[in-house]
Amino acid sequence: MDLGLRGRKALVTGASKGIGQACAEALAEEGCDVVLVSRTAADLDKVRAKIAGEHNVAVRYYALDLSDSKSIDKLAAECADIDLLVNNAGAIPGGNIAEIDEKRWREAWDLKVFGYINMTRRFYALMAERKKGVIVNILGAAGENPDFNYIAGSSGNASLMAFTRAMGGTAPRDGLRVVGINPGPVMTERLITLTRHRAQTQLGDPERWQELMKGYAFGRAAKPEEIGWMAAFLASDRSGYTTGTIVTIDGGGGSRRSAL
Repeated sequence: MDLGLRGRKALVTGASKGIGQACAEALAEEGCDVVLVSRTAADLDKVRAKIAGEHNVAVRYYALDLSDSKSIDKLAAECADIDLLVNNAGAIPGGNIAEIDEKRWREAWDLKVFGYINMTRRFYALMAERKKGVIVNILGAAGENPDFNYIAGSSGNASLMAFTRAMGGTAPRDGLRVVGINPGPVMTERLITLTRHRAQTQLGDPERWQELMKGYAFGRAAKPEEIGWMAAFLASDRSGYTTGTIVTIDGGGGSRRSAL
């Protein structure tokens, strides 16, 4: 399906790997020029080269720490013509309230929670001036199904769910849309690292990590591109009446838990 995105300009944060990279690649495949943002220039340059080599689109990147609002000011000044924003930067650590101290909690929320809020604040205003634009927030299914052992992430994602719905509900008056995606387990480097740790704890061998995925839907975690394709669809006019809502992609995990 041609999503009608060719020629639009997209900015993706956390774009150097995993879901962010998949979102950038999906948008480039649909003909979007893309701006990649993450902290590490070397990783961004690899993604830039891959996308530029596979798609006839313009690709550039900024190596910035989005927990610093000055970095967001720089992006807003230099990328003011962005049509599509995908907020994805930030990985909140696991642990319960006793394990995640205030410093780690604040640092994680400064990047993901306040990073999303500040990016939306700046780019929504720019888009509203043109009465055109879409913001897609990549959140996390733990916001729907709170986990005591992922309390900082569950709380942060729940906050961003409310933020996304509140912004998206009134966005049509400005000619805009704001939507969210709640991924469940996705086969990224971070998930593998976490699963290896669980395998060491539960099975006594980190190399048995794949055994722990047998309980997932279809016996696997989601592929990053399955999230990226949804982000591209939601950003397109094919989904033009969708705003203030959040799409969950967790293999039905939340529904299985609610049925217990």
